[in-house]
Amino acid sequence: MRILHTSDWHLGRGLHRTSLLEAQRAVMDHLVDTVRERGPDVVLVSGDVYDRAVPPLTAVRLFDDTLHRLADLGSPVVLIAGNHDSPARLGVGSGLLARAGIHLRTDPDRLAEPVLLHDGYGPVACYGIPYLEPALVRDRFGLTRGGHEEVLGAAMERVRADLASRPPGTRSVVLVHAFVAGGQPSDSERDITVGGVAAVPPSLFDGIDYTALGHLHGARALTDRVRYSGSPLAYSFSEADHRKIMWWIELGPAGELTAEAVETPVPHRLLRLRGTLEDLLSAPVPDGAADALVEVTLTDPSRPDDPLGRLSARFPRLLSLRHEPDTPPDATAPRYTERLRGRDDRRVAEDFVTHVRGGRGPDPAERALLIEALEAGRARDTDRDSLRESGR
Repeated sequence: MRILHTSDWHLGRGLHRTSLLEAQRAVMDHLVDTVRERGPDVVLVSGDVYDRAVPPLTAVRLFDDTLHRLADLGSPVVLIAGNHDSPARLGVGSGLLARAGIHLRTDPDRLAEPVLLHDGYGPVACYGIPYLEPALVRDRFGLTRGGHEEVLGAAMERVRADLASRPPGTRSVVLVHAFVAGGQPSDSERDITVGGVAAVPPSLFDGIDYTALGHLHGARALTDRVRYSGSPLAYSFSEADHRKIMWWIELGPAGELTAEAVETPVPHRLLRLRGTLEDLLSAPVPDGAADALVEVTLTDPSRPDDPLGRLSARFPRLLSLRHEPDTPPDATAPRYTERLRGRDDRRVAEDFVTHVRGGRGPDPAERALLIEALEAGRARDTDRDSLRESGR
């Protein structure tokens, strides 16, 4: 079974108010060309097709065009919803699309209904697990409490139960949109951490022949059989050094697996520069800087005059300008942005309570209330489409 694994297209997303539509069109063209040239038995898209629940019309048109071209090539596509997608909107017309070989899995109630594929060695059951927001799916799975690991564990129990009912020798593929331990996050993924650690262990997928992960934007093999394909484009300057790929997976008759990284085009280079304003203006211009998208971090002790205008003359595609003065040796107090860096929403909220109460942090009951409020807020954002449609 020949598998092409991609994810996290984020159609409709820009970079610091700069449109990436043409770059996204280029990587969709590359995807279609790869399918045409290699002829995979299935294309897997592991969530975050769009960047937001209500995408712009240009993104919808690009998605529609890509699906039409993939359907014309005859390779089945299995696609799941990510945490940026609206499951209700993305899932519209799934029954009709399935007739064209485009299989959408956006409803948690259908995650144990595999797309059954066949090659010369027998069946392959392909299961799609969309992003599971714990607060919204606990009741469906019969859970009274628990976070990401518990709900994803319950989902995998359903998958394994269905797989056990299949003929012996049936191989298995699972698409999952989640934060799995061992992946490397970047600045462009939305935080999904509330009520404990969001990362789930790769061992949750033990026994599955191949697990195609989405959510994190850096491609990585957590194990030989559990892999992130990453996003096809860099969506933040923290991804400047990412190698953007798709995974080409070949699954043998007994589940043996080989993997190959298929490079994706880089329509725009990201360039990160750091230093004082005078150093950046006087140093040689880096190769390719005229066409690169540029982020500059100024380290001057105080903010210099007109840095944007002076730097833009040298770097015409300067998108981000930051000021982070070099900390003197005797200055030990961290800046506010440094105190927040790397902290999830729960920790930020708890630290705020500690700050305003003069060093006394939340007690267990207060911590539980904070977690409940954060979960309710994210559940409301995730489910806002349903709320609008119901008139609430």
